[in-house]
Amino acid sequence: MKRLSAFFTAIAVFIASGAGIKVSAAAPTQSDISAKAAVLIEASTGQVIWGKGENTCLPMASTTKIMSVILTLESGDLDTEFTVDSSAVHTEGSSMGLREGDIVSKRDLCIGMLLPSGNDAANCAAVRVGGSFEGFAELMNAKASRLGMTSTHFVTPSGLHDEKHYSTAKDMAMLTSYALKNPDFSEICSQKTMKLSFGNPPFDRWLTNTNKLLSKYEGCIGVKTGFTDEAGRCLVSAAEKNGVTLICVTLNAPDDWNDHTKLYDYGFSVTESCDMGAVSYECVSFGGNTEKITLVTKRNVTIPKILGKCPEVTYSAAVPQRVYAPVFEGEQLGILTVKCGDRIIDEIPLISADTMTVKVGDGYKPDIIARSVDFVKELLFK
Repeated sequence: MKRLSAFFTAIAVFIASGAGIKVSAAAPTQSDISAKAAVLIEASTGQVIWGKGENTCLPMASTTKIMSVILTLESGDLDTEFTVDSSAVHTEGSSMGLREGDIVSKRDLCIGMLLPSGNDAANCAAVRVGGSFEGFAELMNAKASRLGMTSTHFVTPSGLHDEKHYSTAKDMAMLTSYALKNPDFSEICSQKTMKLSFGNPPFDRWLTNTNKLLSKYEGCIGVKTGFTDEAGRCLVSAAEKNGVTLICVTLNAPDDWNDHTKLYDYGFSVTESCDMGAVSYECVSFGGNTEKITLVTKRNVTIPKILGKCPEVTYSAAVPQRVYAPVFEGEQLGILTVKCGDRIIDEIPLISADTMTVKVGDGYKPDIIARSVDFVKELLFK
């Protein structure tokens, strides 16, 4: 792994952004937001743009299912069908309509959790993935610990109330930032309706997303609603505009749709995407018509500019020690990781900028011989 560092001055960032003066909306006051706790973050860096009691521990109702879904998705084997047992269907609250004996897949359950907020789907997933509710709670808390959710404790897979089941707005935003990197998660939570086939025998039915912000706010891309008497109205959402993704969390918010609209209107007025151009990297080539080959990022590097400032970022390139001919233009040979502090904010393929043909004539070693010689040298002189 070889590392390249980039520290951008304010002047360089201004030129790279290609942006003129941007008019910012007024920041909402604490009393403008109905939520007991709220936070707005930029998704890639995790930087807090606006907060209100964001570190206060509160019940989070069915937004819990963000964790339940990501654990289910990461458990794999999503499309294998199995039979629902009685432990899943004997639950109160919202439901995807499961009955004992129904034939479903884990993918079905993820859709059932994210769209109609099915407590039955969460229970079924918990037993399937964790072996029991208690076993699944252990998985939830272990994952929370790995993600740095230090003020969170899970007890139930659905978010039904328990005194020991709580989180913070900031922790839930952190979880959502992670979850949105999963393509299955981001695809499902962005859908207003989805058609599934399940039951015994299976039959087609439509499930509707409870997240009205998908229709109410232009650019909304998900994520999850929640409600219990104890938690009040809870909402985790994400929105994307002009290359910037923001995540908003409100807990115990009587006017949550408007809370999120106000915070997004402010957030997008103080953020923008800065185009830093392409990054190139030279590698030693072997067996080809050139001694070196240039790798370039498949797309330009972009970083968020938040509240008038671009974060300090570092680049690290994972590339082979030697590149062997032939290589074709556009062929992926490595990956560039962009970090803000310890946090990965982007990973971009490094591709060949040119075609490198096989060298012929004196001194040419066939590819397999060249690789063998290099392998022996590395063993002897490492």
